[in-house]
Order: sequence, then structure tokens, then C-alpha cells
Amino acid sequence: MFLAMRTEVEAALTGALDHCGYPTDDLGIEEPPDDLDSVLASSVAFRLAGDAGAPPPAVADELAAEIDPDEYSYIGRVETRGPYINVWPSEQYFAETLDAAQDDQFGTLPDQETSVVVEHTSANPTGPVHVGRARNPIIGDALARVLEYAGYDVERHYYVNDAGRQIAVFTWAYEFFDEAALPEPERDSPEYEMVRYYRQANTYLEEEASEAEVEAAEDEIQSIMQGLEAGDESAYERVGEVVDTVLGGMRDTLERLPAEFDKFVKETQFMRDGSTNEIVDRLKETEYAVFDEEAWQLELPDIDKNLVFVRGDGTSLYTTRDLAHHEWKFDNFDRAVTVLGEDHELQARQLRSALEILGNDTDRLGTVHYSWVTLPEGGMSTREGTGIDLDDLLDEAISRARKEVEDRLDDRVRDDDLTEDDIDRIAEQVGIGAVRYDIVSKQPTKGITFEWERALDFEAQSAPYVQYVHARASGIIAEAHEEGAVDPASLDIAPDVTALDTAAERDLLREIARFPAVIEEAAEDLQPHVVATYTRELAEAFNGFYRECPVLDADEETRDARLALVVAARHAVGNALDAVGVQAPDSM
Repeated sequence: MFLAMRTEVEAALTGALDHCGYPTDDLGIEEPPDDLDSVLASSVAFRLAGDAGAPPPAVADELAAEIDPDEYSYIGRVETRGPYINVWPSEQYFAETLDAAQDDQFGTLPDQETSVVVEHTSANPTGPVHVGRARNPIIGDALARVLEYAGYDVERHYYVNDAGRQIAVFTWAYEFFDEAALPEPERDSPEYEMVRYYRQANTYLEEEASEAEVEAAEDEIQSIMQGLEAGDESAYERVGEVVDTVLGGMRDTLERLPAEFDKFVKETQFMRDGSTNEIVDRLKETEYAVFDEEAWQLELPDIDKNLVFVRGDGTSLYTTRDLAHHEWKFDNFDRAVTVLGEDHELQARQLRSALEILGNDTDRLGTVHYSWVTLPEGGMSTREGTGIDLDDLLDEAISRARKEVEDRLDDRVRDDDLTEDDIDRIAEQVGIGAVRYDIVSKQPTKGITFEWERALDFEAQSAPYVQYVHARASGIIAEAHEEGAVDPASLDIAPDVTALDTAAERDLLREIARFPAVIEEAAEDLQPHVVATYTRELAEAFNGFYRECPVLDADEETRDARLALVVAARHAVGNALDAVGVQAPDSM
């Protein structure tokens, strides 16, 4: 209903401005002051004061007088405070919100008839996923979920770097070293077993090998790279064995978050099908291409650093192949969104500029940059040579969450129905949810220092704090079933909203009504953290309602209406958590 009300407010303001002879290009619609329970406000009077020759409060009064709430379904009343025009919702707004939120799909927007490919993570397949890069799959998966809630047809892609020098070194190392001479793997998982070869290669080439041995190794590494460029099937097979093995283990780790992919798109696809060579030929023909004895480069408009797209030895670079990759995206999807670390900002600018030179519409391309995740000193043990792997962080999160759950059970009589399996399930939901929520709730461009105490705080604005609201709402509904109370989700008629007349009830309804608009905003701006912020605000409103408004002990009419409100809140908080990829437990 919030979206519908906003449309009505836009129409009402436009009509008032037009009637008073003011321009209607900027309505100044924004959130109301915190101390008002209105739903929308407008600061348009600030803009018009000069033209009107009157102070902003007088302009606001003039416009408000032109708006008749009786002409609209969702506008209840309009009042001014100083230069602001504030709008309150009607009773119909609350009634339709309560009714709409009985649907367990509440918050899902209509089909946009637009396909979007979201590329995220895309870490080089050279070893386990590192904590510092954990923000990419978490943001990427949350963004894909938000876009799906907003009505887009979404595919999740992992772009696999299987053609660069690192992979050639890895392939050579896998064939060169005897496994018996390597240290034991840190985990029984393919990527941990394989990364030993890569690390050994770096040590060998940098510290142990003679000049002749290094030269021999470099010849073989270069041969692998040249073979890929030349379309040598044996080179593709050699590299593929290493890459696919490592990716298999990385996928298992990412699925723990969860972050799953519809497709793993390999760089070599665009070498094998000839599209990389085609890109090179087209770039060479542009006015921006220059050649010296080192390489072919593009002199890009408004970017100081040239883009090298072919080395002196004739091999292409990552960005060259990524240009072919992006044109493939544009051929197959309406929009393309990529999640990248802040260290790739220059590369992203170069890519966009080169795509424009090639004649592509880059308005279809969206990019989300993120900063790194770090841990406080002493926060976790590290393994020499590996830093802190994502698997370590998730294991620690589950362990700490389990202890928190057990401590809380010790503080009260243990529920006989809560088995060890239940505790394990809750610990995993809470632990991994805490990691994911703490990371996705921050603006991507801001650095994060992950702190356990904050992430797992059941009383603060954390994942457990929000998850507990879903569990509490689920518990109320379950108890209502046991007592034979009315289950509004099974009724064919709308619950009676007039019985919900306290400030706490109306505050909760206002927050529930905002959910579809929050999804729309997060999808439009590619900012899933907006949804996480909303879940905290919704949780606060529910907890205020829970403290002040007994549900099952109220009189029958009030009980039924409040139970409907609990169902609505459960759907809103559950779907909002799902939109950022955090599980919503039914019990905690």
C-alpha cells in the first residue's frame, strides 16, 4: 500500500502545484520527521519560496489547502509543519496493508519482464575462499535475491578466470610436483588439497629453483598460455582439470552462505568461440588504438591509464576477454550487474569505456563496488600462508552460536521437544545468518571489521535480534493453533483493522506497509543493505507491539485482529530476511 499511497501523494502534489501555477518537475517527496507518525512528507515549499515571493511555510500552507483527502483512497489527512507538507494514511491504507500481508508472498513485486544477469564472486580458482573476499558472494547473492523480489528474471553467474598466468602456473605445478612431497591439506576438500601445488609453485619459483629451472618452468607456463590462445584442446583439458577440481570445493564453501550459481562462465569460452579475437580486431580499427613494441593499447577518454588489450607476444588479457564476455551478456540479457572489489574500480571504468567505444549501450550495465572484510587482531587463529578462510569463519560462527543457544537454554527450563538436532539447526541458522547479515547490512563501499560480539548479540540490531522476531511471531501463531484460536491466514475475509487502534499496532502496520517500497528502492539502487536496515526497523516495531499488546489473552475481536497483525509481521520479516539471504527460524 505504501507504493500506491506514494503514487496518490505524487498526483495530489502535482495537482496542487499546477493549480497554484508552480512547476511540477520536483515534488520533494521524502521521509517525514522522526517525531511524526505520518508516512510521507514534501519539502517542495523550499524550492518554490523564491518564485512565490513568500516564506516556505506560507507556500506549504497554500499547497496543502489544495489537497482534499476525500478524493483519494490512501491519503487520510494532510498537515503542515513549518515548510513541510506531511501526509498521514487513511483507514483503508491500514486495512489493505493488513489484508495484503496475510499472503506469504508479501513484498514480491509484479513481473518486470526484464532479464538481469548478476555476476559476483568470480574469485580466481587458485584456492579456498578467503574472508577478505567474503563480501562479494554475500552482497552478490543478496542483490540477486532482492532483484527477484522486485520482479526481475535473474540469473547468477560466476565468471571463471581459467586463462590467466596464475592458472597456467597452477596447471604446471599440478603436473610438476609429486603430491608426496607436499604438506598435508588443511581440510579434506578439493580446493585445500589443490592449493598446496599452487603455493609450492610460488615458493619454488621465487626461492628454491635455479635460474635454469625457472627458465624451464616459465617456458612450460608460457606454452600453456599460448596453447589456450591458439585453441589447443589439450591445453584446455589440462587447465580444465585443475580449475574444475578447485571450483568444486569452492562451490561447497559458497553454498554454506548460501551463495549458489546458475552458471559458471569460463573465460576460455570467449577464446574458443573466436569472440576475443573479434574484439581485438574491432579495437585495433578504432581511433583510440595505439601500438608500440610492447603491446596494443586503447587511449581511453577521461581515463589517464591506457587499456592494454594485446600483449607483445600476441596473447590477450583478462579485460580483453571480459569485453567479449560483456557483449555476450548484452546479447542474452536486458541488464548486466557485476559485483567487484574496490581494487577493480579502474578496470571497471576501462571496461565501460571500451564497451562504449565498441558501440554498446552501457546504461544496461550496473556495477557494485565493495570494500574488504577484516577481523580484529586475535579474533581467530590463522594458518601460515592461508590467512583466514571463509570456512574457518563459518565454523567459528556456528560454534559460537551453538554456545549462545545452549547458554540461553540453561537459563530456563529446557523444552523437551528441542532435540540436539534442533540445537544444531538453530546454531547454523543463527551463526551463518549473523555473518551474512553483519556483512550485508553495511553500505558496500564502507570497510568492515567483523566483530563476534556485535554480530551475535541477541539484544542489539543484529541477525539474531531480527531472527528472534520471526521465531517469536511463529511461536504466537503455533500457540494460537494449539488453543484453537482463529488463524487469519486461513480466512477468506480481511481481518478487522479497526480493532488495531493503539500507537504500537499502527506503528507496526506502517512498517509492514513499507516493505514492497523498500524492495523497489533496493533493487533500483542496487543496494541490498537497505533491506537489512528495514528488517531492524521492523523488528523494533514488532517488539514494541509485543511488549504493549497481548495477543492470545485479549478479547476475541482484538485477539483475532492482533493475530492477523502477527501473521503479517511474520511474513514481512521472514521475506525481508530471505531477500538478503538470512534464514528465518521458527524457533530459537
